[in-house]
Amino acid sequence: MRTITLVGICCLYLSTFSCTNPKKEENQSIARTHQKTNFIVVNTNSALPEKVNSPNDNPLTPEKVALGKLLFYDPILSGDKDVACATCHHPDHGYAEFRDISIGVNGQGFGSKRDFKQPNDIPFVKRNAHTVLNTAFNGIDMNSQYIPELAPMFWDIRTQSLENQALEPIKAMEEMRGRRYSETEILDEVINRLKSISAYRQMFDAAFSEKEALNVMNLGKAIAAFERTLVTNDSRFDQFMRGDNGAISISEKEGYEQFKKVGCINCHLGPMFSDFKMHVIGIPENDKLPIPDSGFEERFAFRTASLRNLRFTPPYMHNGSFNSLEKVLEFYEDLSFGKSRNPLVPKEDFDPLIRELNLSVKEMGPIISFLNTLNGDEFDKEIPESVPSGLPVGGNIH
Repeated sequence: MRTITLVGICCLYLSTFSCTNPKKEENQSIARTHQKTNFIVVNTNSALPEKVNSPNDNPLTPEKVALGKLLFYDPILSGDKDVACATCHHPDHGYAEFRDISIGVNGQGFGSKRDFKQPNDIPFVKRNAHTVLNTAFNGIDMNSQYIPELAPMFWDIRTQSLENQALEPIKAMEEMRGRRYSETEILDEVINRLKSISAYRQMFDAAFSEKEALNVMNLGKAIAAFERTLVTNDSRFDQFMRGDNGAISISEKEGYEQFKKVGCINCHLGPMFSDFKMHVIGIPENDKLPIPDSGFEERFAFRTASLRNLRFTPPYMHNGSFNSLEKVLEFYEDLSFGKSRNPLVPKEDFDPLIRELNLSVKEMGPIISFLNTLNGDEFDKEIPESVPSGLPVGGNIH
């Protein structure tokens, strides 16, 4: 499933996704405008679209959304029936999780209080849980164009589209599958369980007008349909970009100018404040993991996370290294002065955009003030009272 995963805050790998650095000429084309009194908005960031695109083979319908929501909260999708998508992507935490790296199978409790039951032989999920909010827009470019079928997902963009992403945690041993079933067995097991519940059979038939509607492909489609409704496209920044000059304050506008001036904009661009590319910046390792996470192509590269809704989604970076935005910005300040915090990643391997950072303490406050304009709380927070399986809603979180 995944909170946020700044080489601008600067490839802020905050917690859920192509793969090369922007070309030099593209970097040179990015406009940076800074004026003390007259703020000129450039077309580097913009408001999120007011409507969401869906794949041609999975149009959004109320029936799919209702089905997908129940599946999202139902632990019947996990091997031991103890973990749901909502276990690590809960509305109380902005559809992310208030902890550095996740505990899935054989866990109990919620957020920072979640721990493994004993005895335990299940490892931590090695990365921070991305928020589901606005993942409907993953891959969006500076012109607000995106193809939902090709949307990059996860910290290492190992899959594309919400439909494909929805199935991956079910197959992952430490996230939802556990040790009782193999990766090749688990999806068939889940489908057989769902088929044994009349409410699910009826809902799949209503949502998908086809024979044998309850299948793996439609399982992913239903969950993806629900996730596409979880958007916050009316933040104060969105209102400002649509013409309401009073939606953000003078100090927040100054913070936006600083955000662009110091180089955050190099990676955090477009409506989602992400280039959706992979960058190497030497984030410190999480000592809960016995083996360092070498990321995309084993280069210690991770996808630029969106900067939207950061209020809901600490801790930040791909492994939850930093508990606050101040700590994130201090990390980028160190980078701007050539300091490394990960001995496994030599400075010569850092993304070239690191050399364009020019961040100091005096810019941090205004930038954080600006980032608060990207928060939006108008998303579905209603939790089902029950799920068709009769299992605890959200998994073993109480």
